[in-house]
Amino acid sequence: MSITSRPPRPIALAFLLFLTYSPWPAWSGTLQTPEMHYFRIGTATSSGTYFAVGGLIANAITSPPGGQPCEHGGSCGVPGLIAVAEATTGGLENLDLLRTGALDAAMVQSNLAASARQAVGLYAGHPPFTNLRAIATLYIETVQIAVRDDSPIRTIPDVRGHSLSVGEKPSAILVDAQTILGSLHLPPTAYRPVYLRPGASVDQLVDGSLDAMFIVGGAPFAAIDDAARRLPIRLIPFSAEEAQTVHRSQPFFTDVTIPADVYSGVPATATLGVGALLTVRADLDPDLVYGITRALWHPTTRRALAEGFPRGRFLPLGPAHDTGSVPLHPGAARYYQEAEAIARQADQAAGGGSPVPAPAPATLPGP
Repeated sequence: MSITSRPPRPIALAFLLFLTYSPWPAWSGTLQTPEMHYFRIGTATSSGTYFAVGGLIANAITSPPGGQPCEHGGSCGVPGLIAVAEATTGGLENLDLLRTGALDAAMVQSNLAASARQAVGLYAGHPPFTNLRAIATLYIETVQIAVRDDSPIRTIPDVRGHSLSVGEKPSAILVDAQTILGSLHLPPTAYRPVYLRPGASVDQLVDGSLDAMFIVGGAPFAAIDDAARRLPIRLIPFSAEEAQTVHRSQPFFTDVTIPADVYSGVPATATLGVGALLTVRADLDPDLVYGITRALWHPTTRRALAEGFPRGRFLPLGPAHDTGSVPLHPGAARYYQEAEAIARQADQAAGGGSPVPAPAPATLPGP
């Protein structure tokens, strides 16, 4: 039984010139013979961080037949793989589509992934998604409550009685808003919930017909960045006491700070964060997942993120192999084990003065 019922959204291809190739078949065999295969990654709306990062990941792991090899300036992706980033409503739809095979990989919050796997919380009464596996924790998503700079809303309790965009029905943002605000004694009856996509929320925030918007996503989040470019805004902070209250019922959320000037003129803001996972099914070929994981953490991928995503240096990455209660896929686990073994050898060699080739890193290097 599905949590969501929306049909798949249109896809954004990593390379549009490959639109004429045949649909994705089941992956089989090894990666030694590069044959053309599509790999579909579920992201979120086009105004969100998932979509931007998912597109960069798709480019990073794509390596069409006939291209230049990585060492000669070509793609460092998986030979023969054409990855596509598909726009969806977000994590809830992604999990449904991944479970049914309509997606090959899905970006999803770690708390939702754990709930689906264990059939608890929102997924209570549904079959447990026991074959859900993770490739990596990509970065930390942050809770962001944005208001106009001249708003009377200064603290989270101040949203009481005001209009607040809490995401579409259904969406992961809506689940998070109801869960987090509910734990702070702010049920939907305490404010005026508005069910909008991020882009539409920004338009209404700017024109004054909406008082505040709640999202969970990587900072900078494209829609909020757009709002900050159009008028002065603020982010509402979580107090230490409020954060502790949320932690007691939602242990997946941790204390984080959005740095100053991630959004123009917005100071550093204390808030909550949760891991963004890249997930697959357990039956996906281990060699394929190994190749995807290696390409995902190649140094060129980090450069692409920094250059292709607005202010991408603000995205806190990894640790990649810490995926909470969702087990790593065996192909991903093999990559991290090998990378860590090579790193240890490099450390030993550096101490003894013998050079050792640098490994592909298990986590992306900082900017």
